[in-house]
Amino acid sequence: MSDERQIIDISDFNKLDLRVGTIVEAERVAGTKKLYRIKVDLGELGIRQTISGLVGYYGQSELIGKRVVFLANLKGARIAGEESEGMILAALKDGELALLTVDRLVPNGAKIQ
Repeated sequence: MSDERQIIDISDFNKLDLRVGTIVEAERVAGTKKLYRIKVDLGELGIRQTISGLVGYYGQSELIGKRVVFLANLKGARIAGEESEGMILAALKDGELALLTVDRLVPNGAKIQ
Protein backbone atom coordinates (compact mmCIF):
# COMPACT_ATOMS: atom_id res chain seq x y z
CA MET A 1 0.00 0.00 0.00
CA SER A 2 1.49 3.36 -1.01
CA ASP A 3 1.40 6.46 1.16
CA GLU A 4 -0.10 9.31 -0.90
CA ARG A 5 0.00 11.92 1.85
CA GLN A 6 1.76 15.16 1.10
CA ILE A 7 4.27 15.89 3.86
CA ILE A 8 4.32 19.49 5.09
CA ASP A 9 6.49 21.32 7.58
CA ILE A 10 5.41 23.47 10.52
CA SER A 11 5.48 26.65 8.43
CA ASP A 12 2.79 25.14 6.17
CA PHE A 13 0.67 24.16 9.16
CA ASN A 14 1.04 27.66 10.64
CA LYS A 15 -0.65 29.10 7.54
CA LEU A 16 -3.93 27.49 8.64
CA ASP A 17 -6.15 29.66 10.83
CA LEU A 18 -8.18 27.00 12.67
CA ARG A 19 -10.72 28.35 15.16
CA VAL A 20 -13.37 27.10 17.54
CA GLY A 21 -16.87 28.19 16.59
CA THR A 22 -20.50 27.52 17.44
CA ILE A 23 -23.06 26.81 14.74
CA VAL A 24 -25.86 29.34 15.22
CA GLU A 25 -27.89 28.75 12.07
CA ALA A 26 -28.35 25.97 9.50
CA GLU A 27 -30.74 25.83 6.59
CA ARG A 28 -31.02 23.91 3.34
CA VAL A 29 -29.75 25.57 0.18
CA ALA A 30 -32.69 25.71 -2.23
CA GLY A 31 -32.31 23.64 -5.37
CA THR A 32 -29.61 21.36 -3.93
CA LYS A 33 -29.75 17.85 -2.49
CA LYS A 34 -26.87 17.84 -0.02
CA LEU A 35 -26.06 21.42 0.97
CA TYR A 36 -26.68 23.48 4.10
CA ARG A 37 -26.01 27.20 4.51
CA ILE A 38 -24.43 27.30 7.96
CA LYS A 39 -23.53 30.33 10.08
CA VAL A 40 -20.76 29.89 12.62
CA ASP A 41 -20.03 32.29 15.51
CA LEU A 42 -16.26 32.77 15.68
CA GLY A 43 -16.21 35.27 18.55
CA GLU A 44 -14.06 38.31 17.74
CA LEU A 45 -13.91 37.20 14.07
CA GLY A 46 -17.68 37.56 13.79
CA ILE A 47 -20.20 35.23 12.21
CA ARG A 48 -19.08 33.44 9.05
CA GLN A 49 -21.21 31.63 6.50
CA THR A 50 -20.16 28.36 4.95
CA ILE A 51 -21.83 26.00 2.53
CA SER A 52 -21.42 22.38 3.62
CA GLY A 53 -22.54 19.05 2.16
CA LEU A 54 -23.82 17.70 5.47
CA VAL A 55 -27.41 16.86 4.46
CA GLY A 56 -27.86 13.14 5.07
CA TYR A 57 -25.27 13.14 7.86
CA TYR A 58 -26.82 15.73 10.22
CA GLY A 59 -30.29 17.18 10.61
CA GLN A 60 -30.65 20.97 10.78
CA SER A 61 -31.64 21.02 14.45
CA GLU A 62 -28.79 18.64 15.30
CA LEU A 63 -26.26 21.17 13.96
CA ILE A 64 -27.46 24.18 15.96
CA GLY A 65 -25.28 24.74 19.03
CA LYS A 66 -22.59 22.28 17.91
CA ARG A 67 -19.07 23.55 18.71
CA VAL A 68 -16.86 22.85 15.70
CA VAL A 69 -13.40 23.37 14.25
CA PHE A 70 -13.50 25.99 11.48
CA LEU A 71 -10.88 26.89 8.87
CA ALA A 72 -11.18 30.67 8.97
CA ASN A 73 -8.64 31.75 6.36
CA LEU A 74 -9.80 29.63 3.43
CA LYS A 75 -10.30 31.77 0.32
CA GLY A 76 -13.99 32.54 -0.18
CA ALA A 77 -15.96 30.79 -2.89
CA ARG A 78 -19.45 30.74 -4.37
CA ILE A 79 -21.13 27.35 -4.06
CA ALA A 80 -24.60 26.85 -5.55
CA GLY A 81 -24.86 30.63 -5.82
CA GLU A 82 -24.10 31.15 -2.11
CA GLU A 83 -21.01 32.72 -0.52
CA SER A 84 -18.83 30.33 1.50
CA GLU A 85 -16.32 32.02 3.85
CA GLY A 86 -14.47 29.07 5.34
CA MET A 87 -14.87 25.39 6.12
CA ILE A 88 -16.14 23.26 8.97
CA LEU A 89 -13.75 20.33 9.42
CA ALA A 90 -15.03 16.75 9.48
CA ALA A 91 -13.70 13.21 9.32
CA LEU A 92 -15.03 10.84 6.64
CA LYS A 93 -14.36 7.11 6.29
CA ASP A 94 -16.42 4.42 4.58
CA GLY A 95 -19.46 6.70 4.30
CA GLU A 96 -19.41 7.69 7.98
CA LEU A 97 -18.93 11.39 8.71
CA ALA A 98 -18.29 13.16 12.03
CA LEU A 99 -17.69 16.85 12.61
CA LEU A 100 -14.53 17.79 14.51
CA THR A 101 -15.56 19.24 17.86
CA VAL A 102 -13.85 20.43 21.04
CA ASP A 103 -14.09 18.61 24.37
CA ARG A 104 -13.86 21.61 26.72
CA LEU A 105 -15.59 24.96 26.87
CA VAL A 106 -13.25 27.48 25.26
CA PRO A 107 -14.46 30.77 23.81
CA ASN A 108 -15.62 31.07 20.22
CA GLY A 109 -12.73 32.25 18.10
CA ALA A 110 -10.10 30.42 20.18
CA LYS A 111 -7.17 29.57 17.90
CA ILE A 112 -6.33 25.89 17.46
CA GLN A 113 -2.61 25.24 17.70
